Amino acid sequence: MKVVAAILVIAALVIAIVPQFTDCLSQGRSLTLANGNTVPMKCHWTAQAMIALGIILAGIGAAVGFSKRRESQRNLGLLAALTGALVVLVPTVIIGVCANDAMLCKSLMQPILILSGVIVAAVGMGTSIFSVRRPELA
Repeated sequence: MKVVAAILVIAALVIAIVPQFTDCLSQGRSLTLANGNTVPMKCHWTAQAMIALGIILAGIGAAVGFSKRRESQRNLGLLAALTGALVVLVPTVIIGVCANDAMLCKSLMQPILILSGVIVAAVGMGTSIFSVRRPELA
């Protein structure tokens, strides 16, 4: 389970750090309102949400690394799978990214987050299934 824990923690770091450098605000772009004020685009808020999900996922990964009981590993695997699903849903459905395909957030951040979320969900489901089938450790 140490390998699974390492995969989850590395994925958590990717999920939390990569969006901070690939959103439009980090590239100096923002929306200008009619009154002259500027506001961040929605990809910025997706990047902020990824910090929270990355922290949660890092905690799950650390817990998987220290867990020895089958029930705990099964439940942590399900939590990791749910978190992976949220990582996929935030940039696609819940918050989203900019609509312009030429933007860095659409061409780089969204695919990285989708791929990372799918990997996390698959590892989490695999952990849950594997923990049910293996014998209890002493």
